[in-house]
Amino acid sequence: MSKFDDLFSLKGKKAMVIGGGGGIGRAIAHGFSAFGADVCIASRNLAGLQEVAAEIEADTGNKVRCFTVDVADEQSIIDLVSKTKEEVGTIDILVNSQGYNKKYSTIDCPIEEWDKIYAVNIRGVMICCREFGKGMIEQNYGRVINIGSIGAKRHSVSGVSGAYSSSKGAVASFTTQLAAEWAKYNITVNGVCPILTLTKMMEPIKAKDPEHFAKIESRVPMGRIGLPEDTVGMSIFFASEASKFVTGQFLYPDGGLMLLQ
Repeated sequence: MSKFDDLFSLKGKKAMVIGGGGGIGRAIAHGFSAFGADVCIASRNLAGLQEVAAEIEADTGNKVRCFTVDVADEQSIIDLVSKTKEEVGTIDILVNSQGYNKKYSTIDCPIEEWDKIYAVNIRGVMICCREFGKGMIEQNYGRVINIGSIGAKRHSVSGVSGAYSSSKGAVASFTTQLAAEWAKYNITVNGVCPILTLTKMMEPIKAKDPEHFAKIESRVPMGRIGLPEDTVGMSIFFASEASKFVTGQFLYPDGGLMLLQ
């Protein structure tokens, strides 16, 4: 038996995927369960979560627990941490996959929409990290994976993503700051930053305007937009012992787009 046999194993680890009912969160939760983690998923939509849990359980044979949370509400997150600690124990792996986006040019963006995007995409991430991080610090172990976006580094001249891209830029900065703060507690904090990804929510949008998506795909060196499963392997890497000496880093499932100017 090699000392590397369990390098990517998540057996014995408790994982929470915030936004686990969505496309990327759903795929990551599925991957975690397949690699042996005790998986919890959370969002506002309990029925959607239960559908995901049933799908994962049918494939992996492992139970998936569902919890409701509104990440724009601080007390809701605090209550989530309390419930999971009572039912599951201290969370070892936290994935912040929640996200909200509405496309406005900056000049036209209503402040209410700007605030909502920031409330979900960065304020909610901070509070989730803070509250789940308390248990990680206490046990001197943790893995935090924040789902960002290539939009934090590459911007659109069409000007319809100012709030979203800047919120994801804040997630990137927060990720590296937290990595520096929490390294002494044996907690790693890393980011996965996808390109436009074909989730179930995106499928009807692509079907309505296939030419627009074809133009986007033509700019990607590997010739397509992202799929939710593109984020799974790197999330398992960041969650496992394979990355125990890696913190404050980002991986881009982007088909090579970050290579281009």
